[in-house]
Amino acid sequence: MKSWIRYFLLIILFVSAVKIQAQTEPVDKPKHIAFFVPLYLDSAFDDTGNYRYDKNFPKFLSPGLEFYEGAQLALDSLKKEGLKLEISLYDTKSRTKSIQDIVQSEGFQNTELIIGHISPSEIRLLANAAYLKKIPFINTNYPNDGNILNNPSLVILNSTLKTHCEGIYKFLQKNYATSNITVFGKNGLMEQRLKSYFSDAEKSTLSVPLKLKFISVDNNINPEQLSKYLDSNIQNICVLASLDENFARTFCAQVSALGKSYHTTIMGMPTWDNIDFLPEEYSGPEIIYSTPFYINPNDSLVKSIQQYFYTNYFMKGSDMIIRGFETTYHFAKLLNLFGSDLTNHIDSKKFEVINNFDIEPVYTNKQNTSPDYYENKKLYFVKRVDGKVTAVY
Repeated sequence: MKSWIRYFLLIILFVSAVKIQAQTEPVDKPKHIAFFVPLYLDSAFDDTGNYRYDKNFPKFLSPGLEFYEGAQLALDSLKKEGLKLEISLYDTKSRTKSIQDIVQSEGFQNTELIIGHISPSEIRLLANAAYLKKIPFINTNYPNDGNILNNPSLVILNSTLKTHCEGIYKFLQKNYATSNITVFGKNGLMEQRLKSYFSDAEKSTLSVPLKLKFISVDNNINPEQLSKYLDSNIQNICVLASLDENFARTFCAQVSALGKSYHTTIMGMPTWDNIDFLPEEYSGPEIIYSTPFYINPNDSLVKSIQQYFYTNYFMKGSDMIIRGFETTYHFAKLLNLFGSDLTNHIDSKKFEVINNFDIEPVYTNKQNTSPDYYENKKLYFVKRVDGKVTAVY
């Protein structure tokens, strides 16, 4: 049986073991954390408990499982440190028990912290549950507020597009204020939204505003057309305001095709973290993109986690495993320190282990005294040249 599948079964056994441990804990009531993760147990196993996919492991099972693998490793570390934690793991893709059923169940009522790897349809349900209980809900992956207002229990770790555009604007102000800056985008609702975010950042800046030019192009743009917007005498900054990864690849390839005639830096979106900018296709221009999670391959803890999974399960510790580890470790330690007052200390920087978080209140209406939610505003800017990471800001 493949290591992935074996580990999948171990997690199911772990859930049962946690419930037993919680029932037999004698003194000192442990802190109760509820994890909501897409494990797809009903899809992976039939009614008799047999695994459906033989020796295969479908991709849709990976994100939630990888996240909880990291979380479990953090929980093991916290146990060794003496923290007493009661863990409930809920499968958000269960066919027999909905999230609404779970948050109304008796077993959920002692929950003091919710950590979720969620989908868009789940954010409001869990945010509302956290609000009613006055406990934090850590949304670890979904970069959106879900149109939620007046809910200081919601914490968005994966920064929203608005925050990315604001951060990119400030980064350009600091590093490329005198350059020729052009914002390229396609015709589309998302591209219009990104354009509006940059325009809003331009209007609200307290510094000297950038002279942004907005140009609409399509997937068929060629080097000759692109050169009309570039200046061979100065530094050119091409900001690509689109989440379309294919469009990003095409655009970067066309800039690369211009060769050394233009000194060009391409600024992209957080989705570019998923793109392999191979040197044979994208040589020449600097490619920079923003991300709230930078996994430094030289970090000693990252190396340790990756080595652990390679040694025990013959697989590399993925980025989602790292995120599961650092999120669980950081917020579980804060819960242990602040207890029921955690919401008022959710911005604490204590116990950060890999990435830095800058969790700030977000006020949609400046007249409000309570934040609409909290969001991680920390962004890293990763520069790639000829396929290699050359700098992280």
